[in-house]
Amino acid sequence: MEGVTIRESLTAAIKYWEPRRIVYNLTLAATVMTYFALAWPVSKHVLTVDSILVLFLLAVLANVAYCAAYVVDIFAQMSGYRELWISFRWIVFVLGVAFAAVLTRFFTMGLFSIP
Repeated sequence: MEGVTIRESLTAAIKYWEPRRIVYNLTLAATVMTYFALAWPVSKHVLTVDSILVLFLLAVLANVAYCAAYVVDIFAQMSGYRELWISFRWIVFVLGVAFAAVLTRFFTMGLFSIP
């Protein structure tokens, strides 16, 4: 497809990435809840207003990091490799979710004092 506009690329990126943000957030939430449960009963004592605010801050930062996919996606869509990119961008999603889950695991282990 020649002559793809920035508007078309932005629209395609939003249509692709935003529904997947739900999966991303659910994966990170499941990671936190799993490690919270594994650290029980210690984790219930660690759960304070401050630790909840830290979790909120980390969730916001995780969603800001998720937006980095837009830069890559729009750049790739504007290139001559648009069709190839569209068929393989799910790999970027899977790797990004896995990377974010690993980071979430380490932050959660630290927050809940898991050795």
